[in-house]
Amino acid sequence: MKKRIIIPMLLLIISCNVREKPLFVKVDNMKVVSSTLENIVLTADAFFINKNDIGGSLESKNIDILINNVKVAQMSSELFEVPAGEEFTIPLKVVIPTKKVFDNNENGVLGGILNSILNKKINVQYKGIITYTKLGFSYDYEVNTTQEVKIKI
Repeated sequence: MKKRIIIPMLLLIISCNVREKPLFVKVDNMKVVSSTLENIVLTADAFFINKNDIGGSLESKNIDILINNVKVAQMSSELFEVPAGEEFTIPLKVVIPTKKVFDNNENGVLGGILNSILNKKINVQYKGIITYTKLGFSYDYEVNTTQEVKIKI
């Protein structure tokens, strides 16, 4: 009886398309969701296409957040379950203490950030690795995207 169950299960797994890793398309839709005297909240979306018949999981660890080329935070996400055979996005969110942005005063960086705030625009860069895992295998995707983001004051 067990052989009757195991053999069809193995055939099903073998026949599924699991050879390709999901295609990492881009990180986009960077926004400043809120900015207060205490925190700046940034969000973005990582876009993927999974052509596999089997899902997996994605996790971002230690993605550096740079504002005007100054590292102000590092983010990690919880494990995200990848849907089989679909396009999908992973939300990326980071809360940056405002104090951390303004305390980083190396070589006049503070002046550049202040100028950006007065102009209501900042350059935000996400730089790091997102890891895809399935059936014991893992693949790393390098993220290095910069966008000019409008600040809501």
